[in-house]
Amino acid sequence: MVQKTRYNLITYFLFLIIAIIGILYGNTLSGDYRFLRVWEYTNILLLLIGVPFLFLQTKAKLPDFWQKDISNKFRFLLPVAIGIVFGILDVLIFKIVLHPQPYDELPPFTQPFPYSLFLYFSGALEVEVFYRLIPLTIILLLGNWYKDGKYYFAFFVAGSILTALREPLEQIPEGGILLIIYSLIAGFLMNLLQAIWYRKAGFLASLSIRLGHYLIWHILLGIYIEYVELAV
Repeated sequence: MVQKTRYNLITYFLFLIIAIIGILYGNTLSGDYRFLRVWEYTNILLLLIGVPFLFLQTKAKLPDFWQKDISNKFRFLLPVAIGIVFGILDVLIFKIVLHPQPYDELPPFTQPFPYSLFLYFSGALEVEVFYRLIPLTIILLLGNWYKDGKYYFAFFVAGSILTALREPLEQIPEGGILLIIYSLIAGFLMNLLQAIWYRKAGFLASLSIRLGHYLIWHILLGIYIEYVELAV
């Protein structure tokens, strides 16, 4: 138990170090790009709110980060593949269908490479801490406590749906009704799968789904725009 929690902490603080490196790197690029987004150190402090929940994964009947009976196929490979599918769908809809013409500057949902690796890793971590780690751990702790866990699965279903609704409702795009419907459905499904995978394989699996999506939508699309469309 103590060893599992220690691995949770070590991994989490390594992620915070990556985020800090991203801040330092971003500040060296400040002023060179119109839409450059650089984290503040307050973002790091906010992520520290997630630390107490690293100790509560087992009590909430959630896998620890590196639980031995979960293979890396289920922890990383399949989740990343799921995220990549959603990323490809977003590129097809938002870039190929809606914006086939070349960009004349990096759009705000991309960042210059390789800085984009740091920013979007940090962004994925922040989203997963506040969309999954904290709320689902609290909900499932309550589910495990209420009537000795008799309704644990009902708590999980409710928590999964509520956390899956948050992002698509917060990020409804401007556009026609079909675009809004696509955005709501795709956002809900990806977040729902993240909740399911979180329970199945732990926080790193949920994070891996988002990283797979960000790899395609934010990072590789950004590289294409920066080095192909803007280079012409």
